Amino acid sequence: MNEAFDAIGVIDHSTQARRRENTETGTPLEIHYFADDATLAAHLADLTHCRTFPIALKHFPDGESLITVHSPVPEEVAIIHSLNHPDEKMIHLSLAADALRRAGATRLTLVAPYLAYMRQDDVFKPGQPISQRAIGRLLGGLFDRVLTVEAHLHRVKRLAEVVPSRLESRSLSAAPVIADWLRKKAANTLLVGPDQESGRWIEEIGRRAGMKTTVGIKHRLGDRRVRVEIANTHSLHRAVIVDDIASSGATLAETARALRRKGIRAVSAVIIHAIFAPGALSRIRRAGIASIVSCDTVAHRTNRISVAPLLAQAFTERA
Repeated sequence: MNEAFDAIGVIDHSTQARRRENTETGTPLEIHYFADDATLAAHLADLTHCRTFPIALKHFPDGESLITVHSPVPEEVAIIHSLNHPDEKMIHLSLAADALRRAGATRLTLVAPYLAYMRQDDVFKPGQPISQRAIGRLLGGLFDRVLTVEAHLHRVKRLAEVVPSRLESRSLSAAPVIADWLRKKAANTLLVGPDQESGRWIEEIGRRAGMKTTVGIKHRLGDRRVRVEIANTHSLHRAVIVDDIASSGATLAETARALRRKGIRAVSAVIIHAIFAPGALSRIRRAGIASIVSCDTVAHRTNRISVAPLLAQAFTERA
């Protein structure tokens, strides 16, 4: 895989004229966004021909936040906000949703490319909450619909079971956009899933991209310690690991070492949600992963694959 390709750029201002024209002809859609989601919001607006408006955020000395939205708004509005660092962002979303309702929105969609708090779907130790359900109820009370990409769901299979919204909330598969990118960038490369949970997902990407696949067996030894075993490399010498989230980097690093033990000479990685805790990128590169690419669900310098086409299609569907 080649890391030296252009990053996704922000659309130019000429698209604003198309959006104004589209709005004047009756399309009742607007996208409101926070500053760290500006690039993805621009791509989404370009595909849907919606107008976009930034959400102003001010902090008072005591830490309170003041949100100001463009007003008035049409009946149908979307907020785009990726929920990494979710605790503060949840407050901002609550205030923005209230402001948009007061400004005239009657159908409010949250487009959260990364949706936090989905992994804890049970009480694992006495005294803990089921975070997935608590956050799902909160979002369902604020929004008529929630759209995300590859939510971290296990025992629960559909986001609609988590977010009790008026319209169906959905977790979209990133397989189509990842497969399109791999088909162009990763010829004669083995597609690798780091664990059994990724099996069906890796098979789907491989089918779309025309790639041979293998799935590792992962043994978790602690919060940041895992061991991965790779059984079959199909006699290929290049591999790309595809994973949904990269946080500590432990799983990617160990998968890369397992591949090298099997004779793979060149290892790259594609990540959907680029969380990357401090030191994670260094850990990944020390394990021999030369190229790291991510989707733009979380703003990061490794973003190369846009999920905007997935979100645009779902966003413009009338449930």
